[in-house]
Amino acid sequence: MIPSFTSMDLPVMTFNSPADFQTGQILLVDKPLHWTSFDVVNKIRTTLRHHLGFKKIKVGHAGTLDPLASGVLVVCTGKMTKQIAELQADDKSYLAVIRLGAATPSDDAELDVDHWVDASALQPESIQKAARHWTGQISQMPPAFSAKKVDGQKAYAVARKGGELNLKSVTLSIKRFDIESISHKSVDGHHVCDATAAIDCSKGTYIRALARDLGQDLGVGGHLVGLRRTASGRFDQADCMDLISLVKRIQSMPAAQTVDAHR
Repeated sequence: MIPSFTSMDLPVMTFNSPADFQTGQILLVDKPLHWTSFDVVNKIRTTLRHHLGFKKIKVGHAGTLDPLASGVLVVCTGKMTKQIAELQADDKSYLAVIRLGAATPSDDAELDVDHWVDASALQPESIQKAARHWTGQISQMPPAFSAKKVDGQKAYAVARKGGELNLKSVTLSIKRFDIESISHKSVDGHHVCDATAAIDCSKGTYIRALARDLGQDLGVGGHLVGLRRTASGRFDQADCMDLISLVKRIQSMPAAQTVDAHR
C-alpha cells in the first residue's frame, strides 16, 4: 500500500531510470494551448512505451484543463496514479482574461459571440465590486457546453443537438477573484472591455461560468477569452516543464528491458 502523499516526500520529476516511472512519478507539465489534457497524457504514455520499453504503464492527470487553456497539468505515472483523486481535490489558481460586453453560448471563445452590449462605461471599481459578489461560498451553474452529465449524456452533447438541459448548480469556494487590469477595445465594431483576473478556487470551478456570471451582474454579458492555470495545490507554474522538453528528457534516457508496468 502506498502511503498518503501528504505524509511522504513526493516523487516530483525525480526520474532517473525507467523503473522510476513504474514505482511512480508526478510530472508537472505546462499544458500547451489547443491540446486536451488527454492528449498530454497519451503523448507521455506513448513516449514511455516506445522509448523506455514498457508494454503497459498507467498514466493519468489530476485535473482537466480545456484545450483553450494552458498551464499547470499534474500527470501521474505508475503507482502514483493511485493518488490522483487526492491530488485532484486540491484548490487551483488561474489567470483569466474575461471579455465583458460579449457573450457566447459556450461561455468561452470556442463558439462565436451571439450577444453584444456596449461596455464602454465599465470601470475597474465596478468590475471588482461585481467580482466580490462571486467570492466566498457560491452557487455556480455549470456551462451548457460542459462535460457535466445530464440524464446519462454529457451536457455539451445535449446542447449541440438543441436538447433541453437539466443542469444543477454546485456549491463552490472562490477564495480570490481579483481584477488586476482592464483594457477597452473594439472587436468586430463593438466596444468591449477585457478584464484580467487572478482567481483562487476549489475543485470543480468553471472559470468560464465565472466570466458569464460576472458579465451578467454587470449587465453586459461576458465570456472567457484566455485562461492559464498558475497553480494546482502545492504545484506552481514555475515548477512545470513544457511538454516538448519533458518528452525529450524521457527520450534521452536509456531504455530498460521490456517490462509490464500495468499493476
